[in-house]
Amino acid sequence: MTSKDAADEIVIRQAAKDDSAAIAELFLIASDGLAEYIWSLSKPAGISLLEHGARRYARTNTAFSYENCHLADRDGTVVGMLHAFEMEADPDAETESDPVLEPYSHLEDPGSLYISGLAVMKEFRSGGIGTKLMDCAEARARQEGLPRLSLICFERNARALAFYQRRGFELRDRRPLVPHPSLHYPDGDALLLVADLG
Repeated sequence: MTSKDAADEIVIRQAAKDDSAAIAELFLIASDGLAEYIWSLSKPAGISLLEHGARRYARTNTAFSYENCHLADRDGTVVGMLHAFEMEADPDAETESDPVLEPYSHLEDPGSLYISGLAVMKEFRSGGIGTKLMDCAEARARQEGLPRLSLICFERNARALAFYQRRGFELRDRRPLVPHPSLHYPDGDALLLVADLG
């Protein structure tokens, strides 16, 4: 079976609450260790990090919810994920005090559809699934009347960066990341990438 054939079998669908565990697993892939760090700050004793992440995505009426997820499904198996929500300006937001997270608080583009997670299971990569998910993001932004997509990518994640650049994303801002054992990259910058949909 060719990569194109595999992509043709993919259905992009709205996530449901029962998908929360799959969403959490893919979010760990998408975030290059950042979600692992964030979740560890609030994880209760006695449950796994993945279970804690699944509980987070099972919530409703919050940005980080299954409600803001679309999934790539192949024969009933989730193989990819897009998580995105409108980035809104918050003039009352508190200054980020966590030194690891502080750089990301500067990398926001209010008024855009913010792609907080895009991931494809390793064995299904290079088959067009990421492209289908990004097409979904563009369609959703247009449907919601948002003129841009935005996302954060680690400078050292060359494969992801090249994919986003092919999709028309351009560098808007950057901040040096603060190293932490959870992060997959020990140095380099976190990049704010933006794609205009005009």
